[in-house]
Amino acid sequence: MARDVSDSTPVCSKADLINWIAEGEKPSSDWRVGTEHEKVPFYQADFSPVPYEGENGIRSLLEQLAKTKPWEEITEFGKIIGLFDETGGDAVSLEPGGQFELSGAPLANIHQTKAELDKHLADTKKIGEKLGIRFLTLGTSPKWSRAETPVMPKGRYKIMTNYMPKVGQHGLDMMYRTATVQANLDYSSEQDMVKKMRVSIALQPIATALFANSPFMDGKPNGYLSMRSEIWKDTDNNRAGMTPFVFEEGFGYERYVDWVLDVPMYFIKRGDTYHDVAGQSFKDLLAGNLPGHADEKATMSDWANHVSTVFPEVRLKRYIEMRGADVGSPEFILALPALWIGLLYDSDVLDAAWDLVKDWTADERQQLRDDVPSIALKAKIGSRSVQDIAKDVLDLAGRGLARRGIKNADGQDESHYLNPLRTIAESGKTSAELLLERYNGVWNGNLDNAFKEYVF
Repeated sequence: MARDVSDSTPVCSKADLINWIAEGEKPSSDWRVGTEHEKVPFYQADFSPVPYEGENGIRSLLEQLAKTKPWEEITEFGKIIGLFDETGGDAVSLEPGGQFELSGAPLANIHQTKAELDKHLADTKKIGEKLGIRFLTLGTSPKWSRAETPVMPKGRYKIMTNYMPKVGQHGLDMMYRTATVQANLDYSSEQDMVKKMRVSIALQPIATALFANSPFMDGKPNGYLSMRSEIWKDTDNNRAGMTPFVFEEGFGYERYVDWVLDVPMYFIKRGDTYHDVAGQSFKDLLAGNLPGHADEKATMSDWANHVSTVFPEVRLKRYIEMRGADVGSPEFILALPALWIGLLYDSDVLDAAWDLVKDWTADERQQLRDDVPSIALKAKIGSRSVQDIAKDVLDLAGRGLARRGIKNADGQDESHYLNPLRTIAESGKTSAELLLERYNGVWNGNLDNAFKEYVF
C-alpha cells in the first residue's frame, strides 16, 4: 500500500485531477524505474507470525532498521508504521498483515535496483536475525488462517477491513495474506501513456504466469499456481481488474480520472485521523457536500490517496504501476522491472509488443486473466499458449534491454536479469509447480519446509 500523500492544495475542478496525472510526464532521458516488494515475516523458532508489538515484534524491527541510514520515521498516533528517505526517495512500510514492504526509489537502471535491494535485504536480515525473524519468498502466506494473522495499527487498514467483506469474498485475504512485487515506470506524453497502458494490461497475465509463486494457503495446496492473482478476481471489482475501457477509442487522462471518480472512497485523512467514508463518492467531496463532512473540501492529498486505493492490474498515477506478479526470490524481484523496462522503454520494442497484442479482444484478455491463476503457462489465447507468448515477450524485452546497453562492473547489460524468467518459459514449469513437486515429494506434505527453504 502506498505511503499517504500530504498536500493541502485545494482541488477546484476535474481539470486539476487530470493535470495532476499529466504532470507525471517526463522526457525519455529522465525515465526511471521504481521497484516495490512485500515479504511475509515469521519467527524462525516455530514458524509463527510476527505481531506488531512485543520485544521481538514488527515495531522493534522498524525501530532498529531506522538506525541503518537517515530514515525519517512515519508514525501514526505515536506508533512507527514506516520509514522514508527524503533524499533517496525509498520507503519501508507495513501491509495489513505485517508484510514488510520496500518501496524502492526511482532509479536509472536495474543495476542500481539490485544495489538498493541488496542493501535493504542485508540490513533487514541482520536485524531480523537478532530478533529471530525471517521472511518468506512466497506470494501468499502459506500456513496461517486470517484469524492467526496479525493486524498492523494503521487507520486506513481498519476502515478497509470493515469495508472489504461488503464488496467481495477475498478482500481480507488480499490485505492480510498476499505478497507482490511491482514495477513503476514513466511515460513522456498522453499518447505514450496510452500505448504503454494497453500493452502492459494485455501482457499482465503473461507476467502473472511467469511469476506464479503462491500455491499454498491454510497449510496445504490451494488449487492454484497464483492464488494471489485468483484472490484479486473477487476482492472489489469496482476498483480492480483488466480495465477494458483503456482500449476504447479516445482513452486518455480524462477517461482514467472519470473511472477513478466513479470508484467509491475508503477514507479522508485529516491530520493523523482517518475518517471512514467507505462507499461514498469523491464527486461529493469535490462538490463540498460529502455526507457527514459537508465542511470538508477536496485537496490534492485526498485525490492522491484515493488514486492509491484503486487496484487494477495496471494502475496509472504520475507513473504506471505493474501489479500482476507474485513476489519471489531476489532474482525474481529484479526480473520484474527488467521485463517491463525492456518492453516499454524502447519505442521499437513497444511497437512490436503492441503488434503482438493489438488483435486480442476484451473477452480474450479477460479469459486469459481468469485462466492464468490456475494453469499459468498452459493457458491459451486463441491458438497460442501463454508459454509460447512468454518466449516472444522475453525475446522482445531482452532486445529492449540490450539496446539500452547499460552495463554493470562485470560488463553485463540488464538483459541478464531476465534469466530466471527465460528458464521458466523454456521449461514450462513455474516456481509454483516446482514448489508443489517438493511438497508432494521430498517434503512429504510437510509445509514447514517452506519456512526453511523459501526465505530471503
